[in-house]
Order: sequence, then structure tokens, then C-alpha cells
Amino acid sequence: MQGEAPVAYGQIYVLSAGGEDPQAWESMGGQRNGLCGAALPGTIFLITGLHTGRVAFTVELHDAEPAPGGEWEEIVEASFRPLGATYLSSWGGEPSWLLDLPDTGYRVRYNATGMDAAREADAELDDEPCVDRYLLQFWPAPPSPDRVVRQTSHAAAYWHENATSQPPPLTPEEKAEAQRLAAAKAGEAEERSWLAAETDFWGGRLPSESVRSLQGSARAAALLDCALAERLVEVGGEDQTRVARWIARRAIAEAGLGGIAWIADALRAADAGETLPPLFSDERAAWDQLWSDPEVPDTEVTTVDGRIDNFRQQAAALPTIFALDLEDPLRAVLEAFWAAAATFGQGRTGELADEIRHTFPEVFDPSRPIGRVGEA
Repeated sequence: MQGEAPVAYGQIYVLSAGGEDPQAWESMGGQRNGLCGAALPGTIFLITGLHTGRVAFTVELHDAEPAPGGEWEEIVEASFRPLGATYLSSWGGEPSWLLDLPDTGYRVRYNATGMDAAREADAELDDEPCVDRYLLQFWPAPPSPDRVVRQTSHAAAYWHENATSQPPPLTPEEKAEAQRLAAAKAGEAEERSWLAAETDFWGGRLPSESVRSLQGSARAAALLDCALAERLVEVGGEDQTRVARWIARRAIAEAGLGGIAWIADALRAADAGETLPPLFSDERAAWDQLWSDPEVPDTEVTTVDGRIDNFRQQAAALPTIFALDLEDPLRAVLEAFWAAAATFGQGRTGELADEIRHTFPEVFDPSRPIGRVGEA
């Protein structure tokens, strides 16, 4: 290649298809010279005096090392090996020139003149002559450290000094390990953020995984009283069932439904461990019965969240019976607690929870063993 090459930000590059993206300080890392950065595989980062405009540029391939030319003010050398098709490329990739470099190791010499004048000019217009000139020479050679052959300009001195302060670039293995560590650190940060949000969601104390995994009404019940839910998760199924049956009876009584025959029949069947009456095999039928039975009282409460102040108390209580028909005793007791809390209404959840703990001290006393405590 020989002609004028556009530069921007005082940069032009030799890029291989399999090389890394040019990064100025990484390319110069561990080098003595700061004009020809060849520390990254398959890449050469070249510095020019001119910031923006056109420079005179020549690229040569030699069979052996050529003699340094006396006309060049700056001469530096480094080692390079192409990784696939290789190009001289301007900033942004346009234009570029294909370089006929067979796959072997090279010594590359970067020659420059006029860098200080070009640096002072900063930019060059299309109708102005080139201020600085460059010659890039390749010849086959084994790898060896880079070196500064000649240095006369302040611009070159500045870049050489900066290069010597840069650490060598990471090896591919070191980069892979750094990426792994960064990903692990990011994952840990994400986990901490998630745990903080989850802890805040649960009122400042993160419950057990068993409680956090609850869904639907059971999860909502745990949010009302996390400590109660934790204990109910820990105890055995028989105790969960006993507590669920008591909660249902307490909610039914609170709603004034204890004297309704078809509801009392359902509670007796549940206490006996029997299947609920046929009416409760179809929830819609049970709801229809609730709305149509003239003996069912009609009282109102404010919902737990305070959004509805005329919620029918009997409608809140009926789901406690549906909960008793669930196969999972933990889900049954928590869903019964959720429905009972709705029956009691806003501001009375603590009262209900205290009654449960007082009624079942053998279940909720943390000093007592967990399991079939009801049979102790």
C-alpha cells in the first residue's frame, strides 16, 4: 500500500480477521514504545501525529530486515503475527487496504517523520499537503521484545512514556478467568439485591425457603403473620389439620354461621375426617346456598387491605370450609387462616393469630419439639 490514508483521533490500525479489537493502552501494555502497539494478538495499534485528516502512508513486505532509513525521525519495532486476512484500516473501518501477509511471524518497523508539526496542526483539510509521513515495514522474524530505534519528537516521547506505564495485557486464560470472576461478582450482587428486596417484601426478616415458596392464598397468609406461618410449616400434618379445623370453626362463629345447619354439617364431617357433604363438592353450589339461605346473616367488614369497607363477612368465612377439603394440610391451614383473617376484618389479624397461639400452646411454643406434638 502506498498513498494517503485518513486518520481520526491520531490512530490507524493493522487488523486481522481473528485478532482482537484495537484498544490503545492494552495494545501498548508492557511495551517500550508507544507508537506501534502490538501487544494484542493479530492487531497493531498505530499512533499518528495528526489528529484528523490525511497522512502519507506506505506499507512494505521484505524478505529480510531492511536497513533503517536515515530520513525517518522516529523508528520503533515490534513483533506481529497475522490471524487470518489482514488489513490496514482507518478509524471506523473505512477505507481499508488488504495486506498480503502470509501466515508467519513478522518483525514490524514503524517509521515516522513530521509528528510534532502534525500534532501542532491537529487537523488537515483536503486541499492541504500531508504534514506527517509513515512507513510500515514487515519481514519474517521470530518474536522478540519491542524497541525504540530512534526518537526525536516530543510527540513520540509522550507516547513512549505513556506506554511504559501500562501493564502487559492479560493472556486469553487470564481474560477468561477475569470474565468468570466478573460474572460471579455480578451474580453475587444480583443475589444480594434480590435477597434485600425479598427481605423487604417479608417485612424485614427473610423467612425460610419453605415459606417463600408458598403460592396464592397460602403465601398471602404468611405475609400476614410470618412467624405463625413458619411454625405451621415446621409442625406435622396432624397438627396442621387440627389448627385448620379450629380456624374454620372460629371464622364461622365470627361470621354468625355456627347455627346454619348445612354449614354445621360440613364442620362435623371435617372434624370426623370424613368427606365434606355433597353440597361442598361443587363450590358454586355452596355459594348459591349461602346467597339464597334466608337464615344466613348479613354483616360487613373492612377488608384486610382496607380497600373495601362493606365486604360481606359471611362470604369471607365460607372459604375456610373449602380449605378443609384440600389434600395438603399445610395449604389447608394457611388458606383457612387467610380466609379467617378476612372474616375478622381490617386491624384484627393479630387478635386472630393470638387466639390460635393461645388455643394451641403445644404447637406454637418454640421450646417444645416439632412434629406430632399433639400426641405428646
